[in-house]
Amino acid sequence: MQSDVSLPIIGPDRSVGLLGGSFDPPHEGHVNITREALKRFDVDQVWWLVSPGNPLKAHGPAPFDQRMAAARAMMDHPRVHVTDLEAQLATRYTARTLSALIALRPRVRFVWLMGADNLAQFHEWRDWQWIMETVPVGVMARPGARQGALRSVAARTYRHARWPASMSQALPRAEAPAWCFVNVPMVAQSSTRLRATGSWP
Repeated sequence: MQSDVSLPIIGPDRSVGLLGGSFDPPHEGHVNITREALKRFDVDQVWWLVSPGNPLKAHGPAPFDQRMAAARAMMDHPRVHVTDLEAQLATRYTARTLSALIALRPRVRFVWLMGADNLAQFHEWRDWQWIMETVPVGVMARPGARQGALRSVAARTYRHARWPASMSQALPRAEAPAWCFVNVPMVAQSSTRLRATGSWP
């Protein structure tokens, strides 16, 4: 199955930031942290991993094709690829997705990207410690989540592996475990808020 996976074109020894999520719907906050990740973590590309479904959410998202189309319409940048890789790989968990991508592109330096709100509950993710031990993690501050994230189980467990923000651009070349927390210009928008307006199914 994995031999049939269609990946964005990326050369060996290049770096890719991976931003996963339901994107239900995608919004300017996703675009903001993506553009900041390109600059702050000096990755060559960012791949959006549009999830078929989030195991941590009780209710299913909008139809996958609708979310893919909206994401591609929202994110227009030559170094950003909106992908259906998790659907192609039939993976629902980040650790399994990462394992598959590393097997497919062993010479690419992958960096897992997340907002600070995800760091706050990262310890609830399946095999979260394996993720931290396998790839560098770039964390970007989002509204209302900064302090909770830095007091989180993951942050405390891996406090010895935290890189200062001044070294963020070297993160793709770091040996895991390594994570870096950076403050970025905030866009106070969320998928939850947009769904509540009734403008998104």
